[in-house]
Amino acid sequence: MVPRLVLVFLSLAVALGTASAQQGDPLQRAQATFDEAQRNYQAKNYDLAAEGFKRSYEARPLPVALFNAAAAHHMKGKGSGDVAAYELAVQYYQKYLDAVPDAKDRPAIEKSMGVLSAEIVRIKTAAAAAAGATPPPEATAPSVEVNALGDVATRSLVVIETEPQGANIYLDDKKNGVFAQTPWSGSLDGQHRVLIEKRGHKAKDALVTPDPNRLVVLQVVLSEEDYLGWVELKANVPGAQIFVDDKAAGAIGVTPYSGNFKPGKHQIWIAADGYDEFTQEIEVVAGETHEVAANLIGAPVGYLNIQGAKLERAKVKVDGKVLCEKGPCRVPVRQGKRTIVISRGGYKSYRAKLEVQAKTELVITPTLAPTPGRTDAVVAYIFAGLLAGGATGAYLYADKLEPADSQYDNRKYIRYGAYAGWGLAGVVGLSAIYYTFRDKGPPSRGTVDVRALALSPVVGREFAGLSVGGGF
Repeated sequence: MVPRLVLVFLSLAVALGTASAQQGDPLQRAQATFDEAQRNYQAKNYDLAAEGFKRSYEARPLPVALFNAAAAHHMKGKGSGDVAAYELAVQYYQKYLDAVPDAKDRPAIEKSMGVLSAEIVRIKTAAAAAAGATPPPEATAPSVEVNALGDVATRSLVVIETEPQGANIYLDDKKNGVFAQTPWSGSLDGQHRVLIEKRGHKAKDALVTPDPNRLVVLQVVLSEEDYLGWVELKANVPGAQIFVDDKAAGAIGVTPYSGNFKPGKHQIWIAADGYDEFTQEIEVVAGETHEVAANLIGAPVGYLNIQGAKLERAKVKVDGKVLCEKGPCRVPVRQGKRTIVISRGGYKSYRAKLEVQAKTELVITPTLAPTPGRTDAVVAYIFAGLLAGGATGAYLYADKLEPADSQYDNRKYIRYGAYAGWGLAGVVGLSAIYYTFRDKGPPSRGTVDVRALALSPVVGREFAGLSVGGGF
């Protein structure tokens, strides 16, 4: 009996300890109440769902919980014609917008608030007109406008936290730029690769799969590092492409950009359409921060965009200067008449003289023709050599003939034969030279498309400027 009592006591102690830990962690409380509220919402227990989302927000102010509370009141009102539910839906939609001033779906939410506000007025007017009626009127069916809004789905919630906080969050690829900074909470659609970086700490990544039925928490502890350097790249033009060490490898991201670099020298290029390219060599020292501020100067430049197959080992020259060591590539070129040569070993070079205009892009797609073989020239050289050798041998033979030799009287004719052999060897040799340098087979060809580049305003959290787009 005593052992059983001890076991029960220990079980209660563990349970109470766990409950106490959950009560002491706001995020755990928020997660537990959020998940329970999602289950109630799926079961259409909208009152319980709304209260659960509110408790979740009280435990940890995550704005998505406010939206979900509004959705629960919205769906209750739609199903029952309850004015109080509609009023609470409008109230919590507004709380969500207040908590997320830059919400991308603000217009849609404000439209829903307008429709629900009109529905409240309609139901109250109908109720006043039917006051005292016997029997009392049935629940008011939702209006066409309310039905047009459709059923409201709650949103998944993802929380990303780091220790220490203030780390940059990238979704899927650093080329997409900084998504947010920790701590962050919000909704995500689909699975994403999350990369987290902070100065003086090792970068970490993880896969995050949002679940519509629960709150997903990603907590990352960043360990310090002292064998890498931190580099911050900025420019007066937001969204400028950044290349490091090898331009042919493609851009690593856009400005503003920050991240860990290996110690040593690195070549940096920063380029934007309509601006002179900025380049600088930096030497990264482990454990130190390095800043590069590029001042891109507008210039009358266009762009060459070399695309197509078989360009991996092709060089691109403009007016005799190599601009790309290998393709495909896209490079700025000052406006004016330019001679473009695209060459690759074993293939005929593509040449074109084109007019490059400012704020335009020339898209060149070359089809390089293989260099033909020179077998005919080789055969001709061999025959020329044989003829010349035979003629020389005959001439020397005639010179060595003695009066006693049977061919002594024919030596003059033998020399004439040698002369003829030399002449024929010369003709065949000239043919060999012709075969060597003639342009045999079809030439390399290419298509050229021109598109205009247009400037459009861009405003971000920490910048304002112009971006460049285009269309054929």
